[in-house]
Amino acid sequence: MGLFGRTTRPEHLERRGTPFDALVIGLGNPGAKYSRTRHNVGFETIELLATRIGVALKASRDRALTAEVSASGKHFLIATPTTFMNESGNAVGPLARRFSITDSLKIIIVHDELDLEPGVVKIKSGGGLAGHNGLQSIKQHLKTQDFIRVRIGVGKPASKEAGADHVLSKIPALERELLDISVQIAADAVQLIIAEGLDAAMRNINAR
Repeated sequence: MGLFGRTTRPEHLERRGTPFDALVIGLGNPGAKYSRTRHNVGFETIELLATRIGVALKASRDRALTAEVSASGKHFLIATPTTFMNESGNAVGPLARRFSITDSLKIIIVHDELDLEPGVVKIKSGGGLAGHNGLQSIKQHLKTQDFIRVRIGVGKPASKEAGADHVLSKIPALERELLDISVQIAADAVQLIIAEGLDAAMRNINAR
């Protein structure tokens, strides 16, 4: 059996060389129309990580912008899908297979979270998906939901019906300032997970 219960043909196992310690994916929607919206804080986190580390995200064949990183003795991939949010799994699945990430706990997904208030960032491993369409798509492709999540709070909409408008509309200035801080904390969280492990990162970030 292949990745997470899927059969993988030998020709798919083309990666060789240094194994990857993690696959870090930030979720969002491509295009200027969605830039700086609540739904795109995952993208922003990966872009910030790329800037901090000094790498450039480049188009890949796996429907994502990617960059390979070697830092502090770790080798990992950061990426933002070029699919729309609801089809995030179409990028995450192929990336996990091509880079031979067979342990779901080596996959870190950074995403917006309605169940957390703006300014709050939490790390979670496995558990429910809270109706997040991007996470649902990833689960369908990986055949598991036991990946790590860095959850960036964006607050709840006034009603379920207003959910799409809430995550896709422009953000009031004061809330945007909170989210800018959250994106920095989320980037810290990713770096902590990779450098010190999940438990240490959860103790540090979730206690804030």
